[in-house]
Amino acid sequence: MRHRSVADLMTPTAIAVQRGTPFKEIARLLDEYGITAVPVVDDDERPVGVVSEADLLRRHTEKNGPSTAEGMMSSPAVVALPMWSAVEAARVMEKHRIKRLPVVDDHGRLIGVLSRSDLLQLFLRRDRAIQEEILEEIVTSTLRLPPSAVTIDVSEGHVTLSGTLPRRSLGPIVVRLCETVDGVVQVEDRLTYEEDEAA
Repeated sequence: MRHRSVADLMTPTAIAVQRGTPFKEIARLLDEYGITAVPVVDDDERPVGVVSEADLLRRHTEKNGPSTAEGMMSSPAVVALPMWSAVEAARVMEKHRIKRLPVVDDHGRLIGVLSRSDLLQLFLRRDRAIQEEILEEIVTSTLRLPPSAVTIDVSEGHVTLSGTLPRRSLGPIVVRLCETVDGVVQVEDRLTYEEDEAA
């Protein structure tokens, strides 16, 4: 199974600013592009920090606060790599309590931005696509079971598995594999078994 990576989900050619970009220009960019934060890059296009709406609002309440990106940015920049899985990126966002991650290449140069809304695209996959991936990748390719062995119903990302498997020990494996499929929200196990090894 191939899970979608940061490279698949990110917005390429990210909007970025330099250290010396003034307050009003940053505010204009956030408004014009409908974004909540912008990476600050050095002369080599490497992220050195991020300026968010919160940073701008904080600066606005300070009479003699900094007026350029360098003075307002959160630094160092927390970045993602394009080969990361969506789960890795989501964990980094959660750990650092941020909504956007600059994405950098092998040389540390900015190549895109991944936002929380980009990650939500995973859960907007069509139910039919989820059903087909479970059937083809898990049931037939990985477990080598006939397609008729498991009935897969998917509704709004909720997967219900029914049918009869050869052994009870396969049940938890099928459920775990289904839970890793992009777009799956929950898995309900209604499987029965021809053989119960525990018995």
